[in-house]
Amino acid sequence: MNGIIKKIYRVKDIENIENKINMLGSDRKLKFSATEFLTARIITTIILALILAFSSYNYILIPFVLIIYYNLFYYVLITNEINKRIKRLDSDALYFFEILTLTLETGKNLENSLEITCSNVDNELSSEFKRSLLEMKFGKSLKEVLLDLKKRIPSDTINNIILNMLETNIFGNSIVDTMNNQVEYLREKELMDLKATINKIPNKVSIISVVFIVPLILLIVLGPFLIDLL
Repeated sequence: MNGIIKKIYRVKDIENIENKINMLGSDRKLKFSATEFLTARIITTIILALILAFSSYNYILIPFVLIIYYNLFYYVLITNEINKRIKRLDSDALYFFEILTLTLETGKNLENSLEITCSNVDNELSSEFKRSLLEMKFGKSLKEVLLDLKKRIPSDTINNIILNMLETNIFGNSIVDTMNNQVEYLREKELMDLKATINKIPNKVSIISVVFIVPLILLIVLGPFLIDLL
């Protein structure tokens, strides 16, 4: 099946999907490779096409249904899961990097600080850094594992911090100053996200009012008239 998939899809497209799958994390429940994903999508699309073809479904609509299903398959299993993971990682980031910064301020280097932080913080972001530290024990350099980590992290915010850590480690700048700036940025971002959530509340309340409260008020006002009419 691998050979068929490679004939249908370009190597670039397969690699792109593989990169997206890596961003889902290694501890996800449903595990699959790019080839397995593409094979499942093609087979299920063909099965759906056969079911619709042998049913009384409108033949004109079948191509549109198949296109929607084909794209929805990708969205549900990859895009939607990546978006959920970005929220989880961003939620983990502030606490993780605060602990890392405090550890760095004691005078320890980046590698030792990461080890101490990972041993004291238990979340999804910490698990990714633990994996990087394990790779270092098998011979990879700090630069290599951080670059690999960037490929597994779908969050632009965290990737920007990792990039700053890399540049600081290469050019010999103060890692403590860099991390303090990044932690301050995460605090401001969290505050802005909270304000954005609060600003959305009136709109949600308005929608709820229109859907539920307004019809109820109309029913109370018009109730006696409707009873007399009946």
